[in-house]
Amino acid sequence: MPDYDPPPLRHIDQYIRPECPCLSKRATVALFSCIGFIIMFGMRTSMGVVKLQFEEQSWASGTAAAVDSAIFWGYFITQIPGGLIAAAYPANKLFGLAIGASSFLNLFVAASYEHPQVLIIIKVLQGLVEGVTYPACHGIMRYWAPPLERSRLATLAFSGCYAGVMFSMPISSELVKRLGPLSPFYFYGVMGLLWYLAWLWLVFEKPAYHPTIDRKELFYIENSLGSTNQNYVTPTVANTPWKTFFTSMPCYAIFVANFCRSWNFYLLVLFQATYFKDAYGVEIEENGFLGALPHLLMTVIVPSGGILADRLRKKGLLNTTQVRKLFNCGGFGMEATFFIIMAYSDTTAQGMTALTIGVAFSGFAISGFNVNHLDIAPRYASILMGISNGIGTIAGCICPYVVHLITANNTPDGMTSFQSREQWRYVFILSAMIHYAGIIFYAVFASGELQDWADPRVEEEKQWNPMNEAVPVKAPNQNNGLLQRQLSGKINYGSVDKPAPPQKPQPPAGWTGQEPPQAPPPSVPYVPSSNPFRSGNNPFRQEQVQPEAQDTYMHERVSSDISRGCKAREGASERTQHKTNK
Repeated sequence: MPDYDPPPLRHIDQYIRPECPCLSKRATVALFSCIGFIIMFGMRTSMGVVKLQFEEQSWASGTAAAVDSAIFWGYFITQIPGGLIAAAYPANKLFGLAIGASSFLNLFVAASYEHPQVLIIIKVLQGLVEGVTYPACHGIMRYWAPPLERSRLATLAFSGCYAGVMFSMPISSELVKRLGPLSPFYFYGVMGLLWYLAWLWLVFEKPAYHPTIDRKELFYIENSLGSTNQNYVTPTVANTPWKTFFTSMPCYAIFVANFCRSWNFYLLVLFQATYFKDAYGVEIEENGFLGALPHLLMTVIVPSGGILADRLRKKGLLNTTQVRKLFNCGGFGMEATFFIIMAYSDTTAQGMTALTIGVAFSGFAISGFNVNHLDIAPRYASILMGISNGIGTIAGCICPYVVHLITANNTPDGMTSFQSREQWRYVFILSAMIHYAGIIFYAVFASGELQDWADPRVEEEKQWNPMNEAVPVKAPNQNNGLLQRQLSGKINYGSVDKPAPPQKPQPPAGWTGQEPPQAPPPSVPYVPSSNPFRSGNNPFRQEQVQPEAQDTYMHERVSSDISRGCKAREGASERTQHKTNK
């Protein structure tokens, strides 16, 4: 194992080492990314629980939909810029700062809750800073996740989105009951700021920057990533293949899948508690604990699905494309089917059972589309994640308006009154149809292979050579020994290409049949493939002034005579010098 000089310890590291006991450094990065997502989605879910306590202060239908969708409008704006920023700057710092800033803004949500115009502004600001989290997380995994552990580590990180919903429902319900209706906003704000301090201490941009990483883990990560990071060129607006993104069907497969998954996910984040209260009369405390069950199972299945996906690929049972399609389409299909069952349920137990099974199966889809960016274009993974997550955020913007349109009854005074299970049935049937459409599209167009436009080796081979497109130069006179060209198969001493071997001379009379000693073939100067002066029609190539001897039969004899002549002259010179000294 080669020598490695770790970076110097920071001041705090001299007292407390930046590591978690019994965890590798890459697992620590994935775990704290997961906790960050738990806090971020906990802040979103708490809004739906708190909203149940203020039904007597119901907003108009348009105002309620605007508040619910406000965070997604800000979230959408920073998706693509977030991908570029995550590619250009340390992704770990960007991820931590985004969640830390959103947690700080969450402290002001409580004070502005009764002022919807101010509340909408704060939620939009939260969305703006949170918009970079998904691209930044992909940027972190590009350096920390070995290819055969990619599904495992990425799904562990992204499972925090579903764990955040799971924890937020019972926690917010208890906080509302014991400390007041606005207490969840303060709780998550403080927890997010504490998490940010721990993130700054424990997580580094790259394995080589970690001062206490084990040498075996460091070399395992770097060797497994190979030339992927060595050839990495930071994407910018100029060198990013934007047109290719929107003409590549594997990219479209990811975009469509993200939209379909986001529709169902944000539907549950915003309206699950409302659905069970309106359709089945479930009270807020019971609603919080029962509603957490589906997301609990999903939190377990998401990382488990990642481990299973990696195992199938490691053993060669399925290739990457087959794994992504199987997990994505299987997860979507089961969730859509159980959504239809839930739509026709008559009791709380039936509805909750169908929802739990459907949401649990959807956890397998995260090992499909959600890590597919790293398969097809690892160098552009953060940008692609920003685009696809931005398209998914459109679902979050539209979903609240559609739900309010289907389930809300505008009374004469303009206030909102949610209706019975019949109206909610249409909501869940629509969600199932969206999922079925996503299954068909992903199954046809998805891919798990590295695309040519994202492969740096292919780009180097296709690198433009301006000299090859120069005006053609006429072939010079063949009598010019310095600028001879290779024409019609004739020997070309001026070319850097390997000349054709000369014809072997006839053996002399009386030859015994033994093969004469062969001189080594003449050496040809090596010219790299990227050399712009290699082309045959390039007038600026370096020419060989004197052609190398090609007569392999006489070359050795001539060389021997020349060598003997040189030795004789050296001996004469030494004798003359000796007489002069005397």
